Order: sequence, then C-alpha cells, then structure tokens
Amino acid sequence: VKETEMALSDTEIYLPESPTEPKMIYVHICGEVKNPGVYELPEGSRIFEAVEAAGGFTEEAAQTSLNLAQTISDEAQIVILTWEEAEEKARQEREQAAGIVNINTASKEQLMTLTGIGESRAEDIIRYRKESGGFRSIEEIMNVPGIKESAYLKIMDSITV
Repeated sequence: VKETEMALSDTEIYLPESPTEPKMIYVHICGEVKNPGVYELPEGSRIFEAVEAAGGFTEEAAQTSLNLAQTISDEAQIVILTWEEAEEKARQEREQAAGIVNINTASKEQLMTLTGIGESRAEDIIRYRKESGGFRSIEEIMNVPGIKESAYLKIMDSITV
C-alpha cells in the first residue's frame, strides 16, 4: 500500500488553464466619430479601439487632441472634438492655468474668485451677460450695476471674453 501511495503522490496531473472570456466593459464614444454610441469592448482596450468600433473619425475630428493609446475604463465617455472645439478647449485651459476668468462663460463660483466680486455681484454679471447676449469686450463689465472703473481696474488683468 505504501508503494502505491508514493506512486500517486509522485504523479502530477497537468490541467491546462481553461480559456476564459475576457471581461467586457461599456464605453460611450461620441462627437466626431462616424457611428457614435455605446460599445462593448474587452477590458484593457485603448481609445483607438473605441474609435475603430465607432466606424472611425469624421473629417472634422481633431485626432491629435487626445491620447489614442490611453486605456479605457468601464463606463468611460470619450468625446472626439472638432479642430475648432479642441482649440477653444486648449485656450480655456491656458487661461484657467493663468488664473484668467472668461466673463462670458464663467460660473458664479469662478466669477467670485475675482478681486472684489462677491456672490451678488457675480449674479449681476451673469444676469447682464444673459440679457445683453454676452460681453463683447472686458471694458463692458463696467455696464454691470456696481462695477465702476475702480473695480474694473482691480480685475482687468484677470478677465477675458
């Protein structure tokens, strides 16, 4: 009996790993692709693969505005911008990095980061831009009730339109 036990314990059984289906993720790709929508892709997929699944880029797509080699996570939304949108986004990011506030697009909270602009004045700026169709120059902010030249001089280097 002992010899048999030894023989069994010395014998190894090789079982190859069974092939498993890769885990799938869902990705929403929209903007400048031929077939925007939600796609199911294998976990570990890259942005370029999502673009391929969506039929490729349109002619207006700013292909270099994102990292096509980036790995995608489940539930991601990938927005492919036009060249014009990509340039505007880059401009806004530069302004934000420099501490510049666009008075035509800034939220109340962003406006309140300006020297001397509190909650009520920020609301006045938003109301003015809605009623007037937006500011055409930074000097026009002096048309907002309560913002005169002295207040303008404090914020003029921190605002843009």
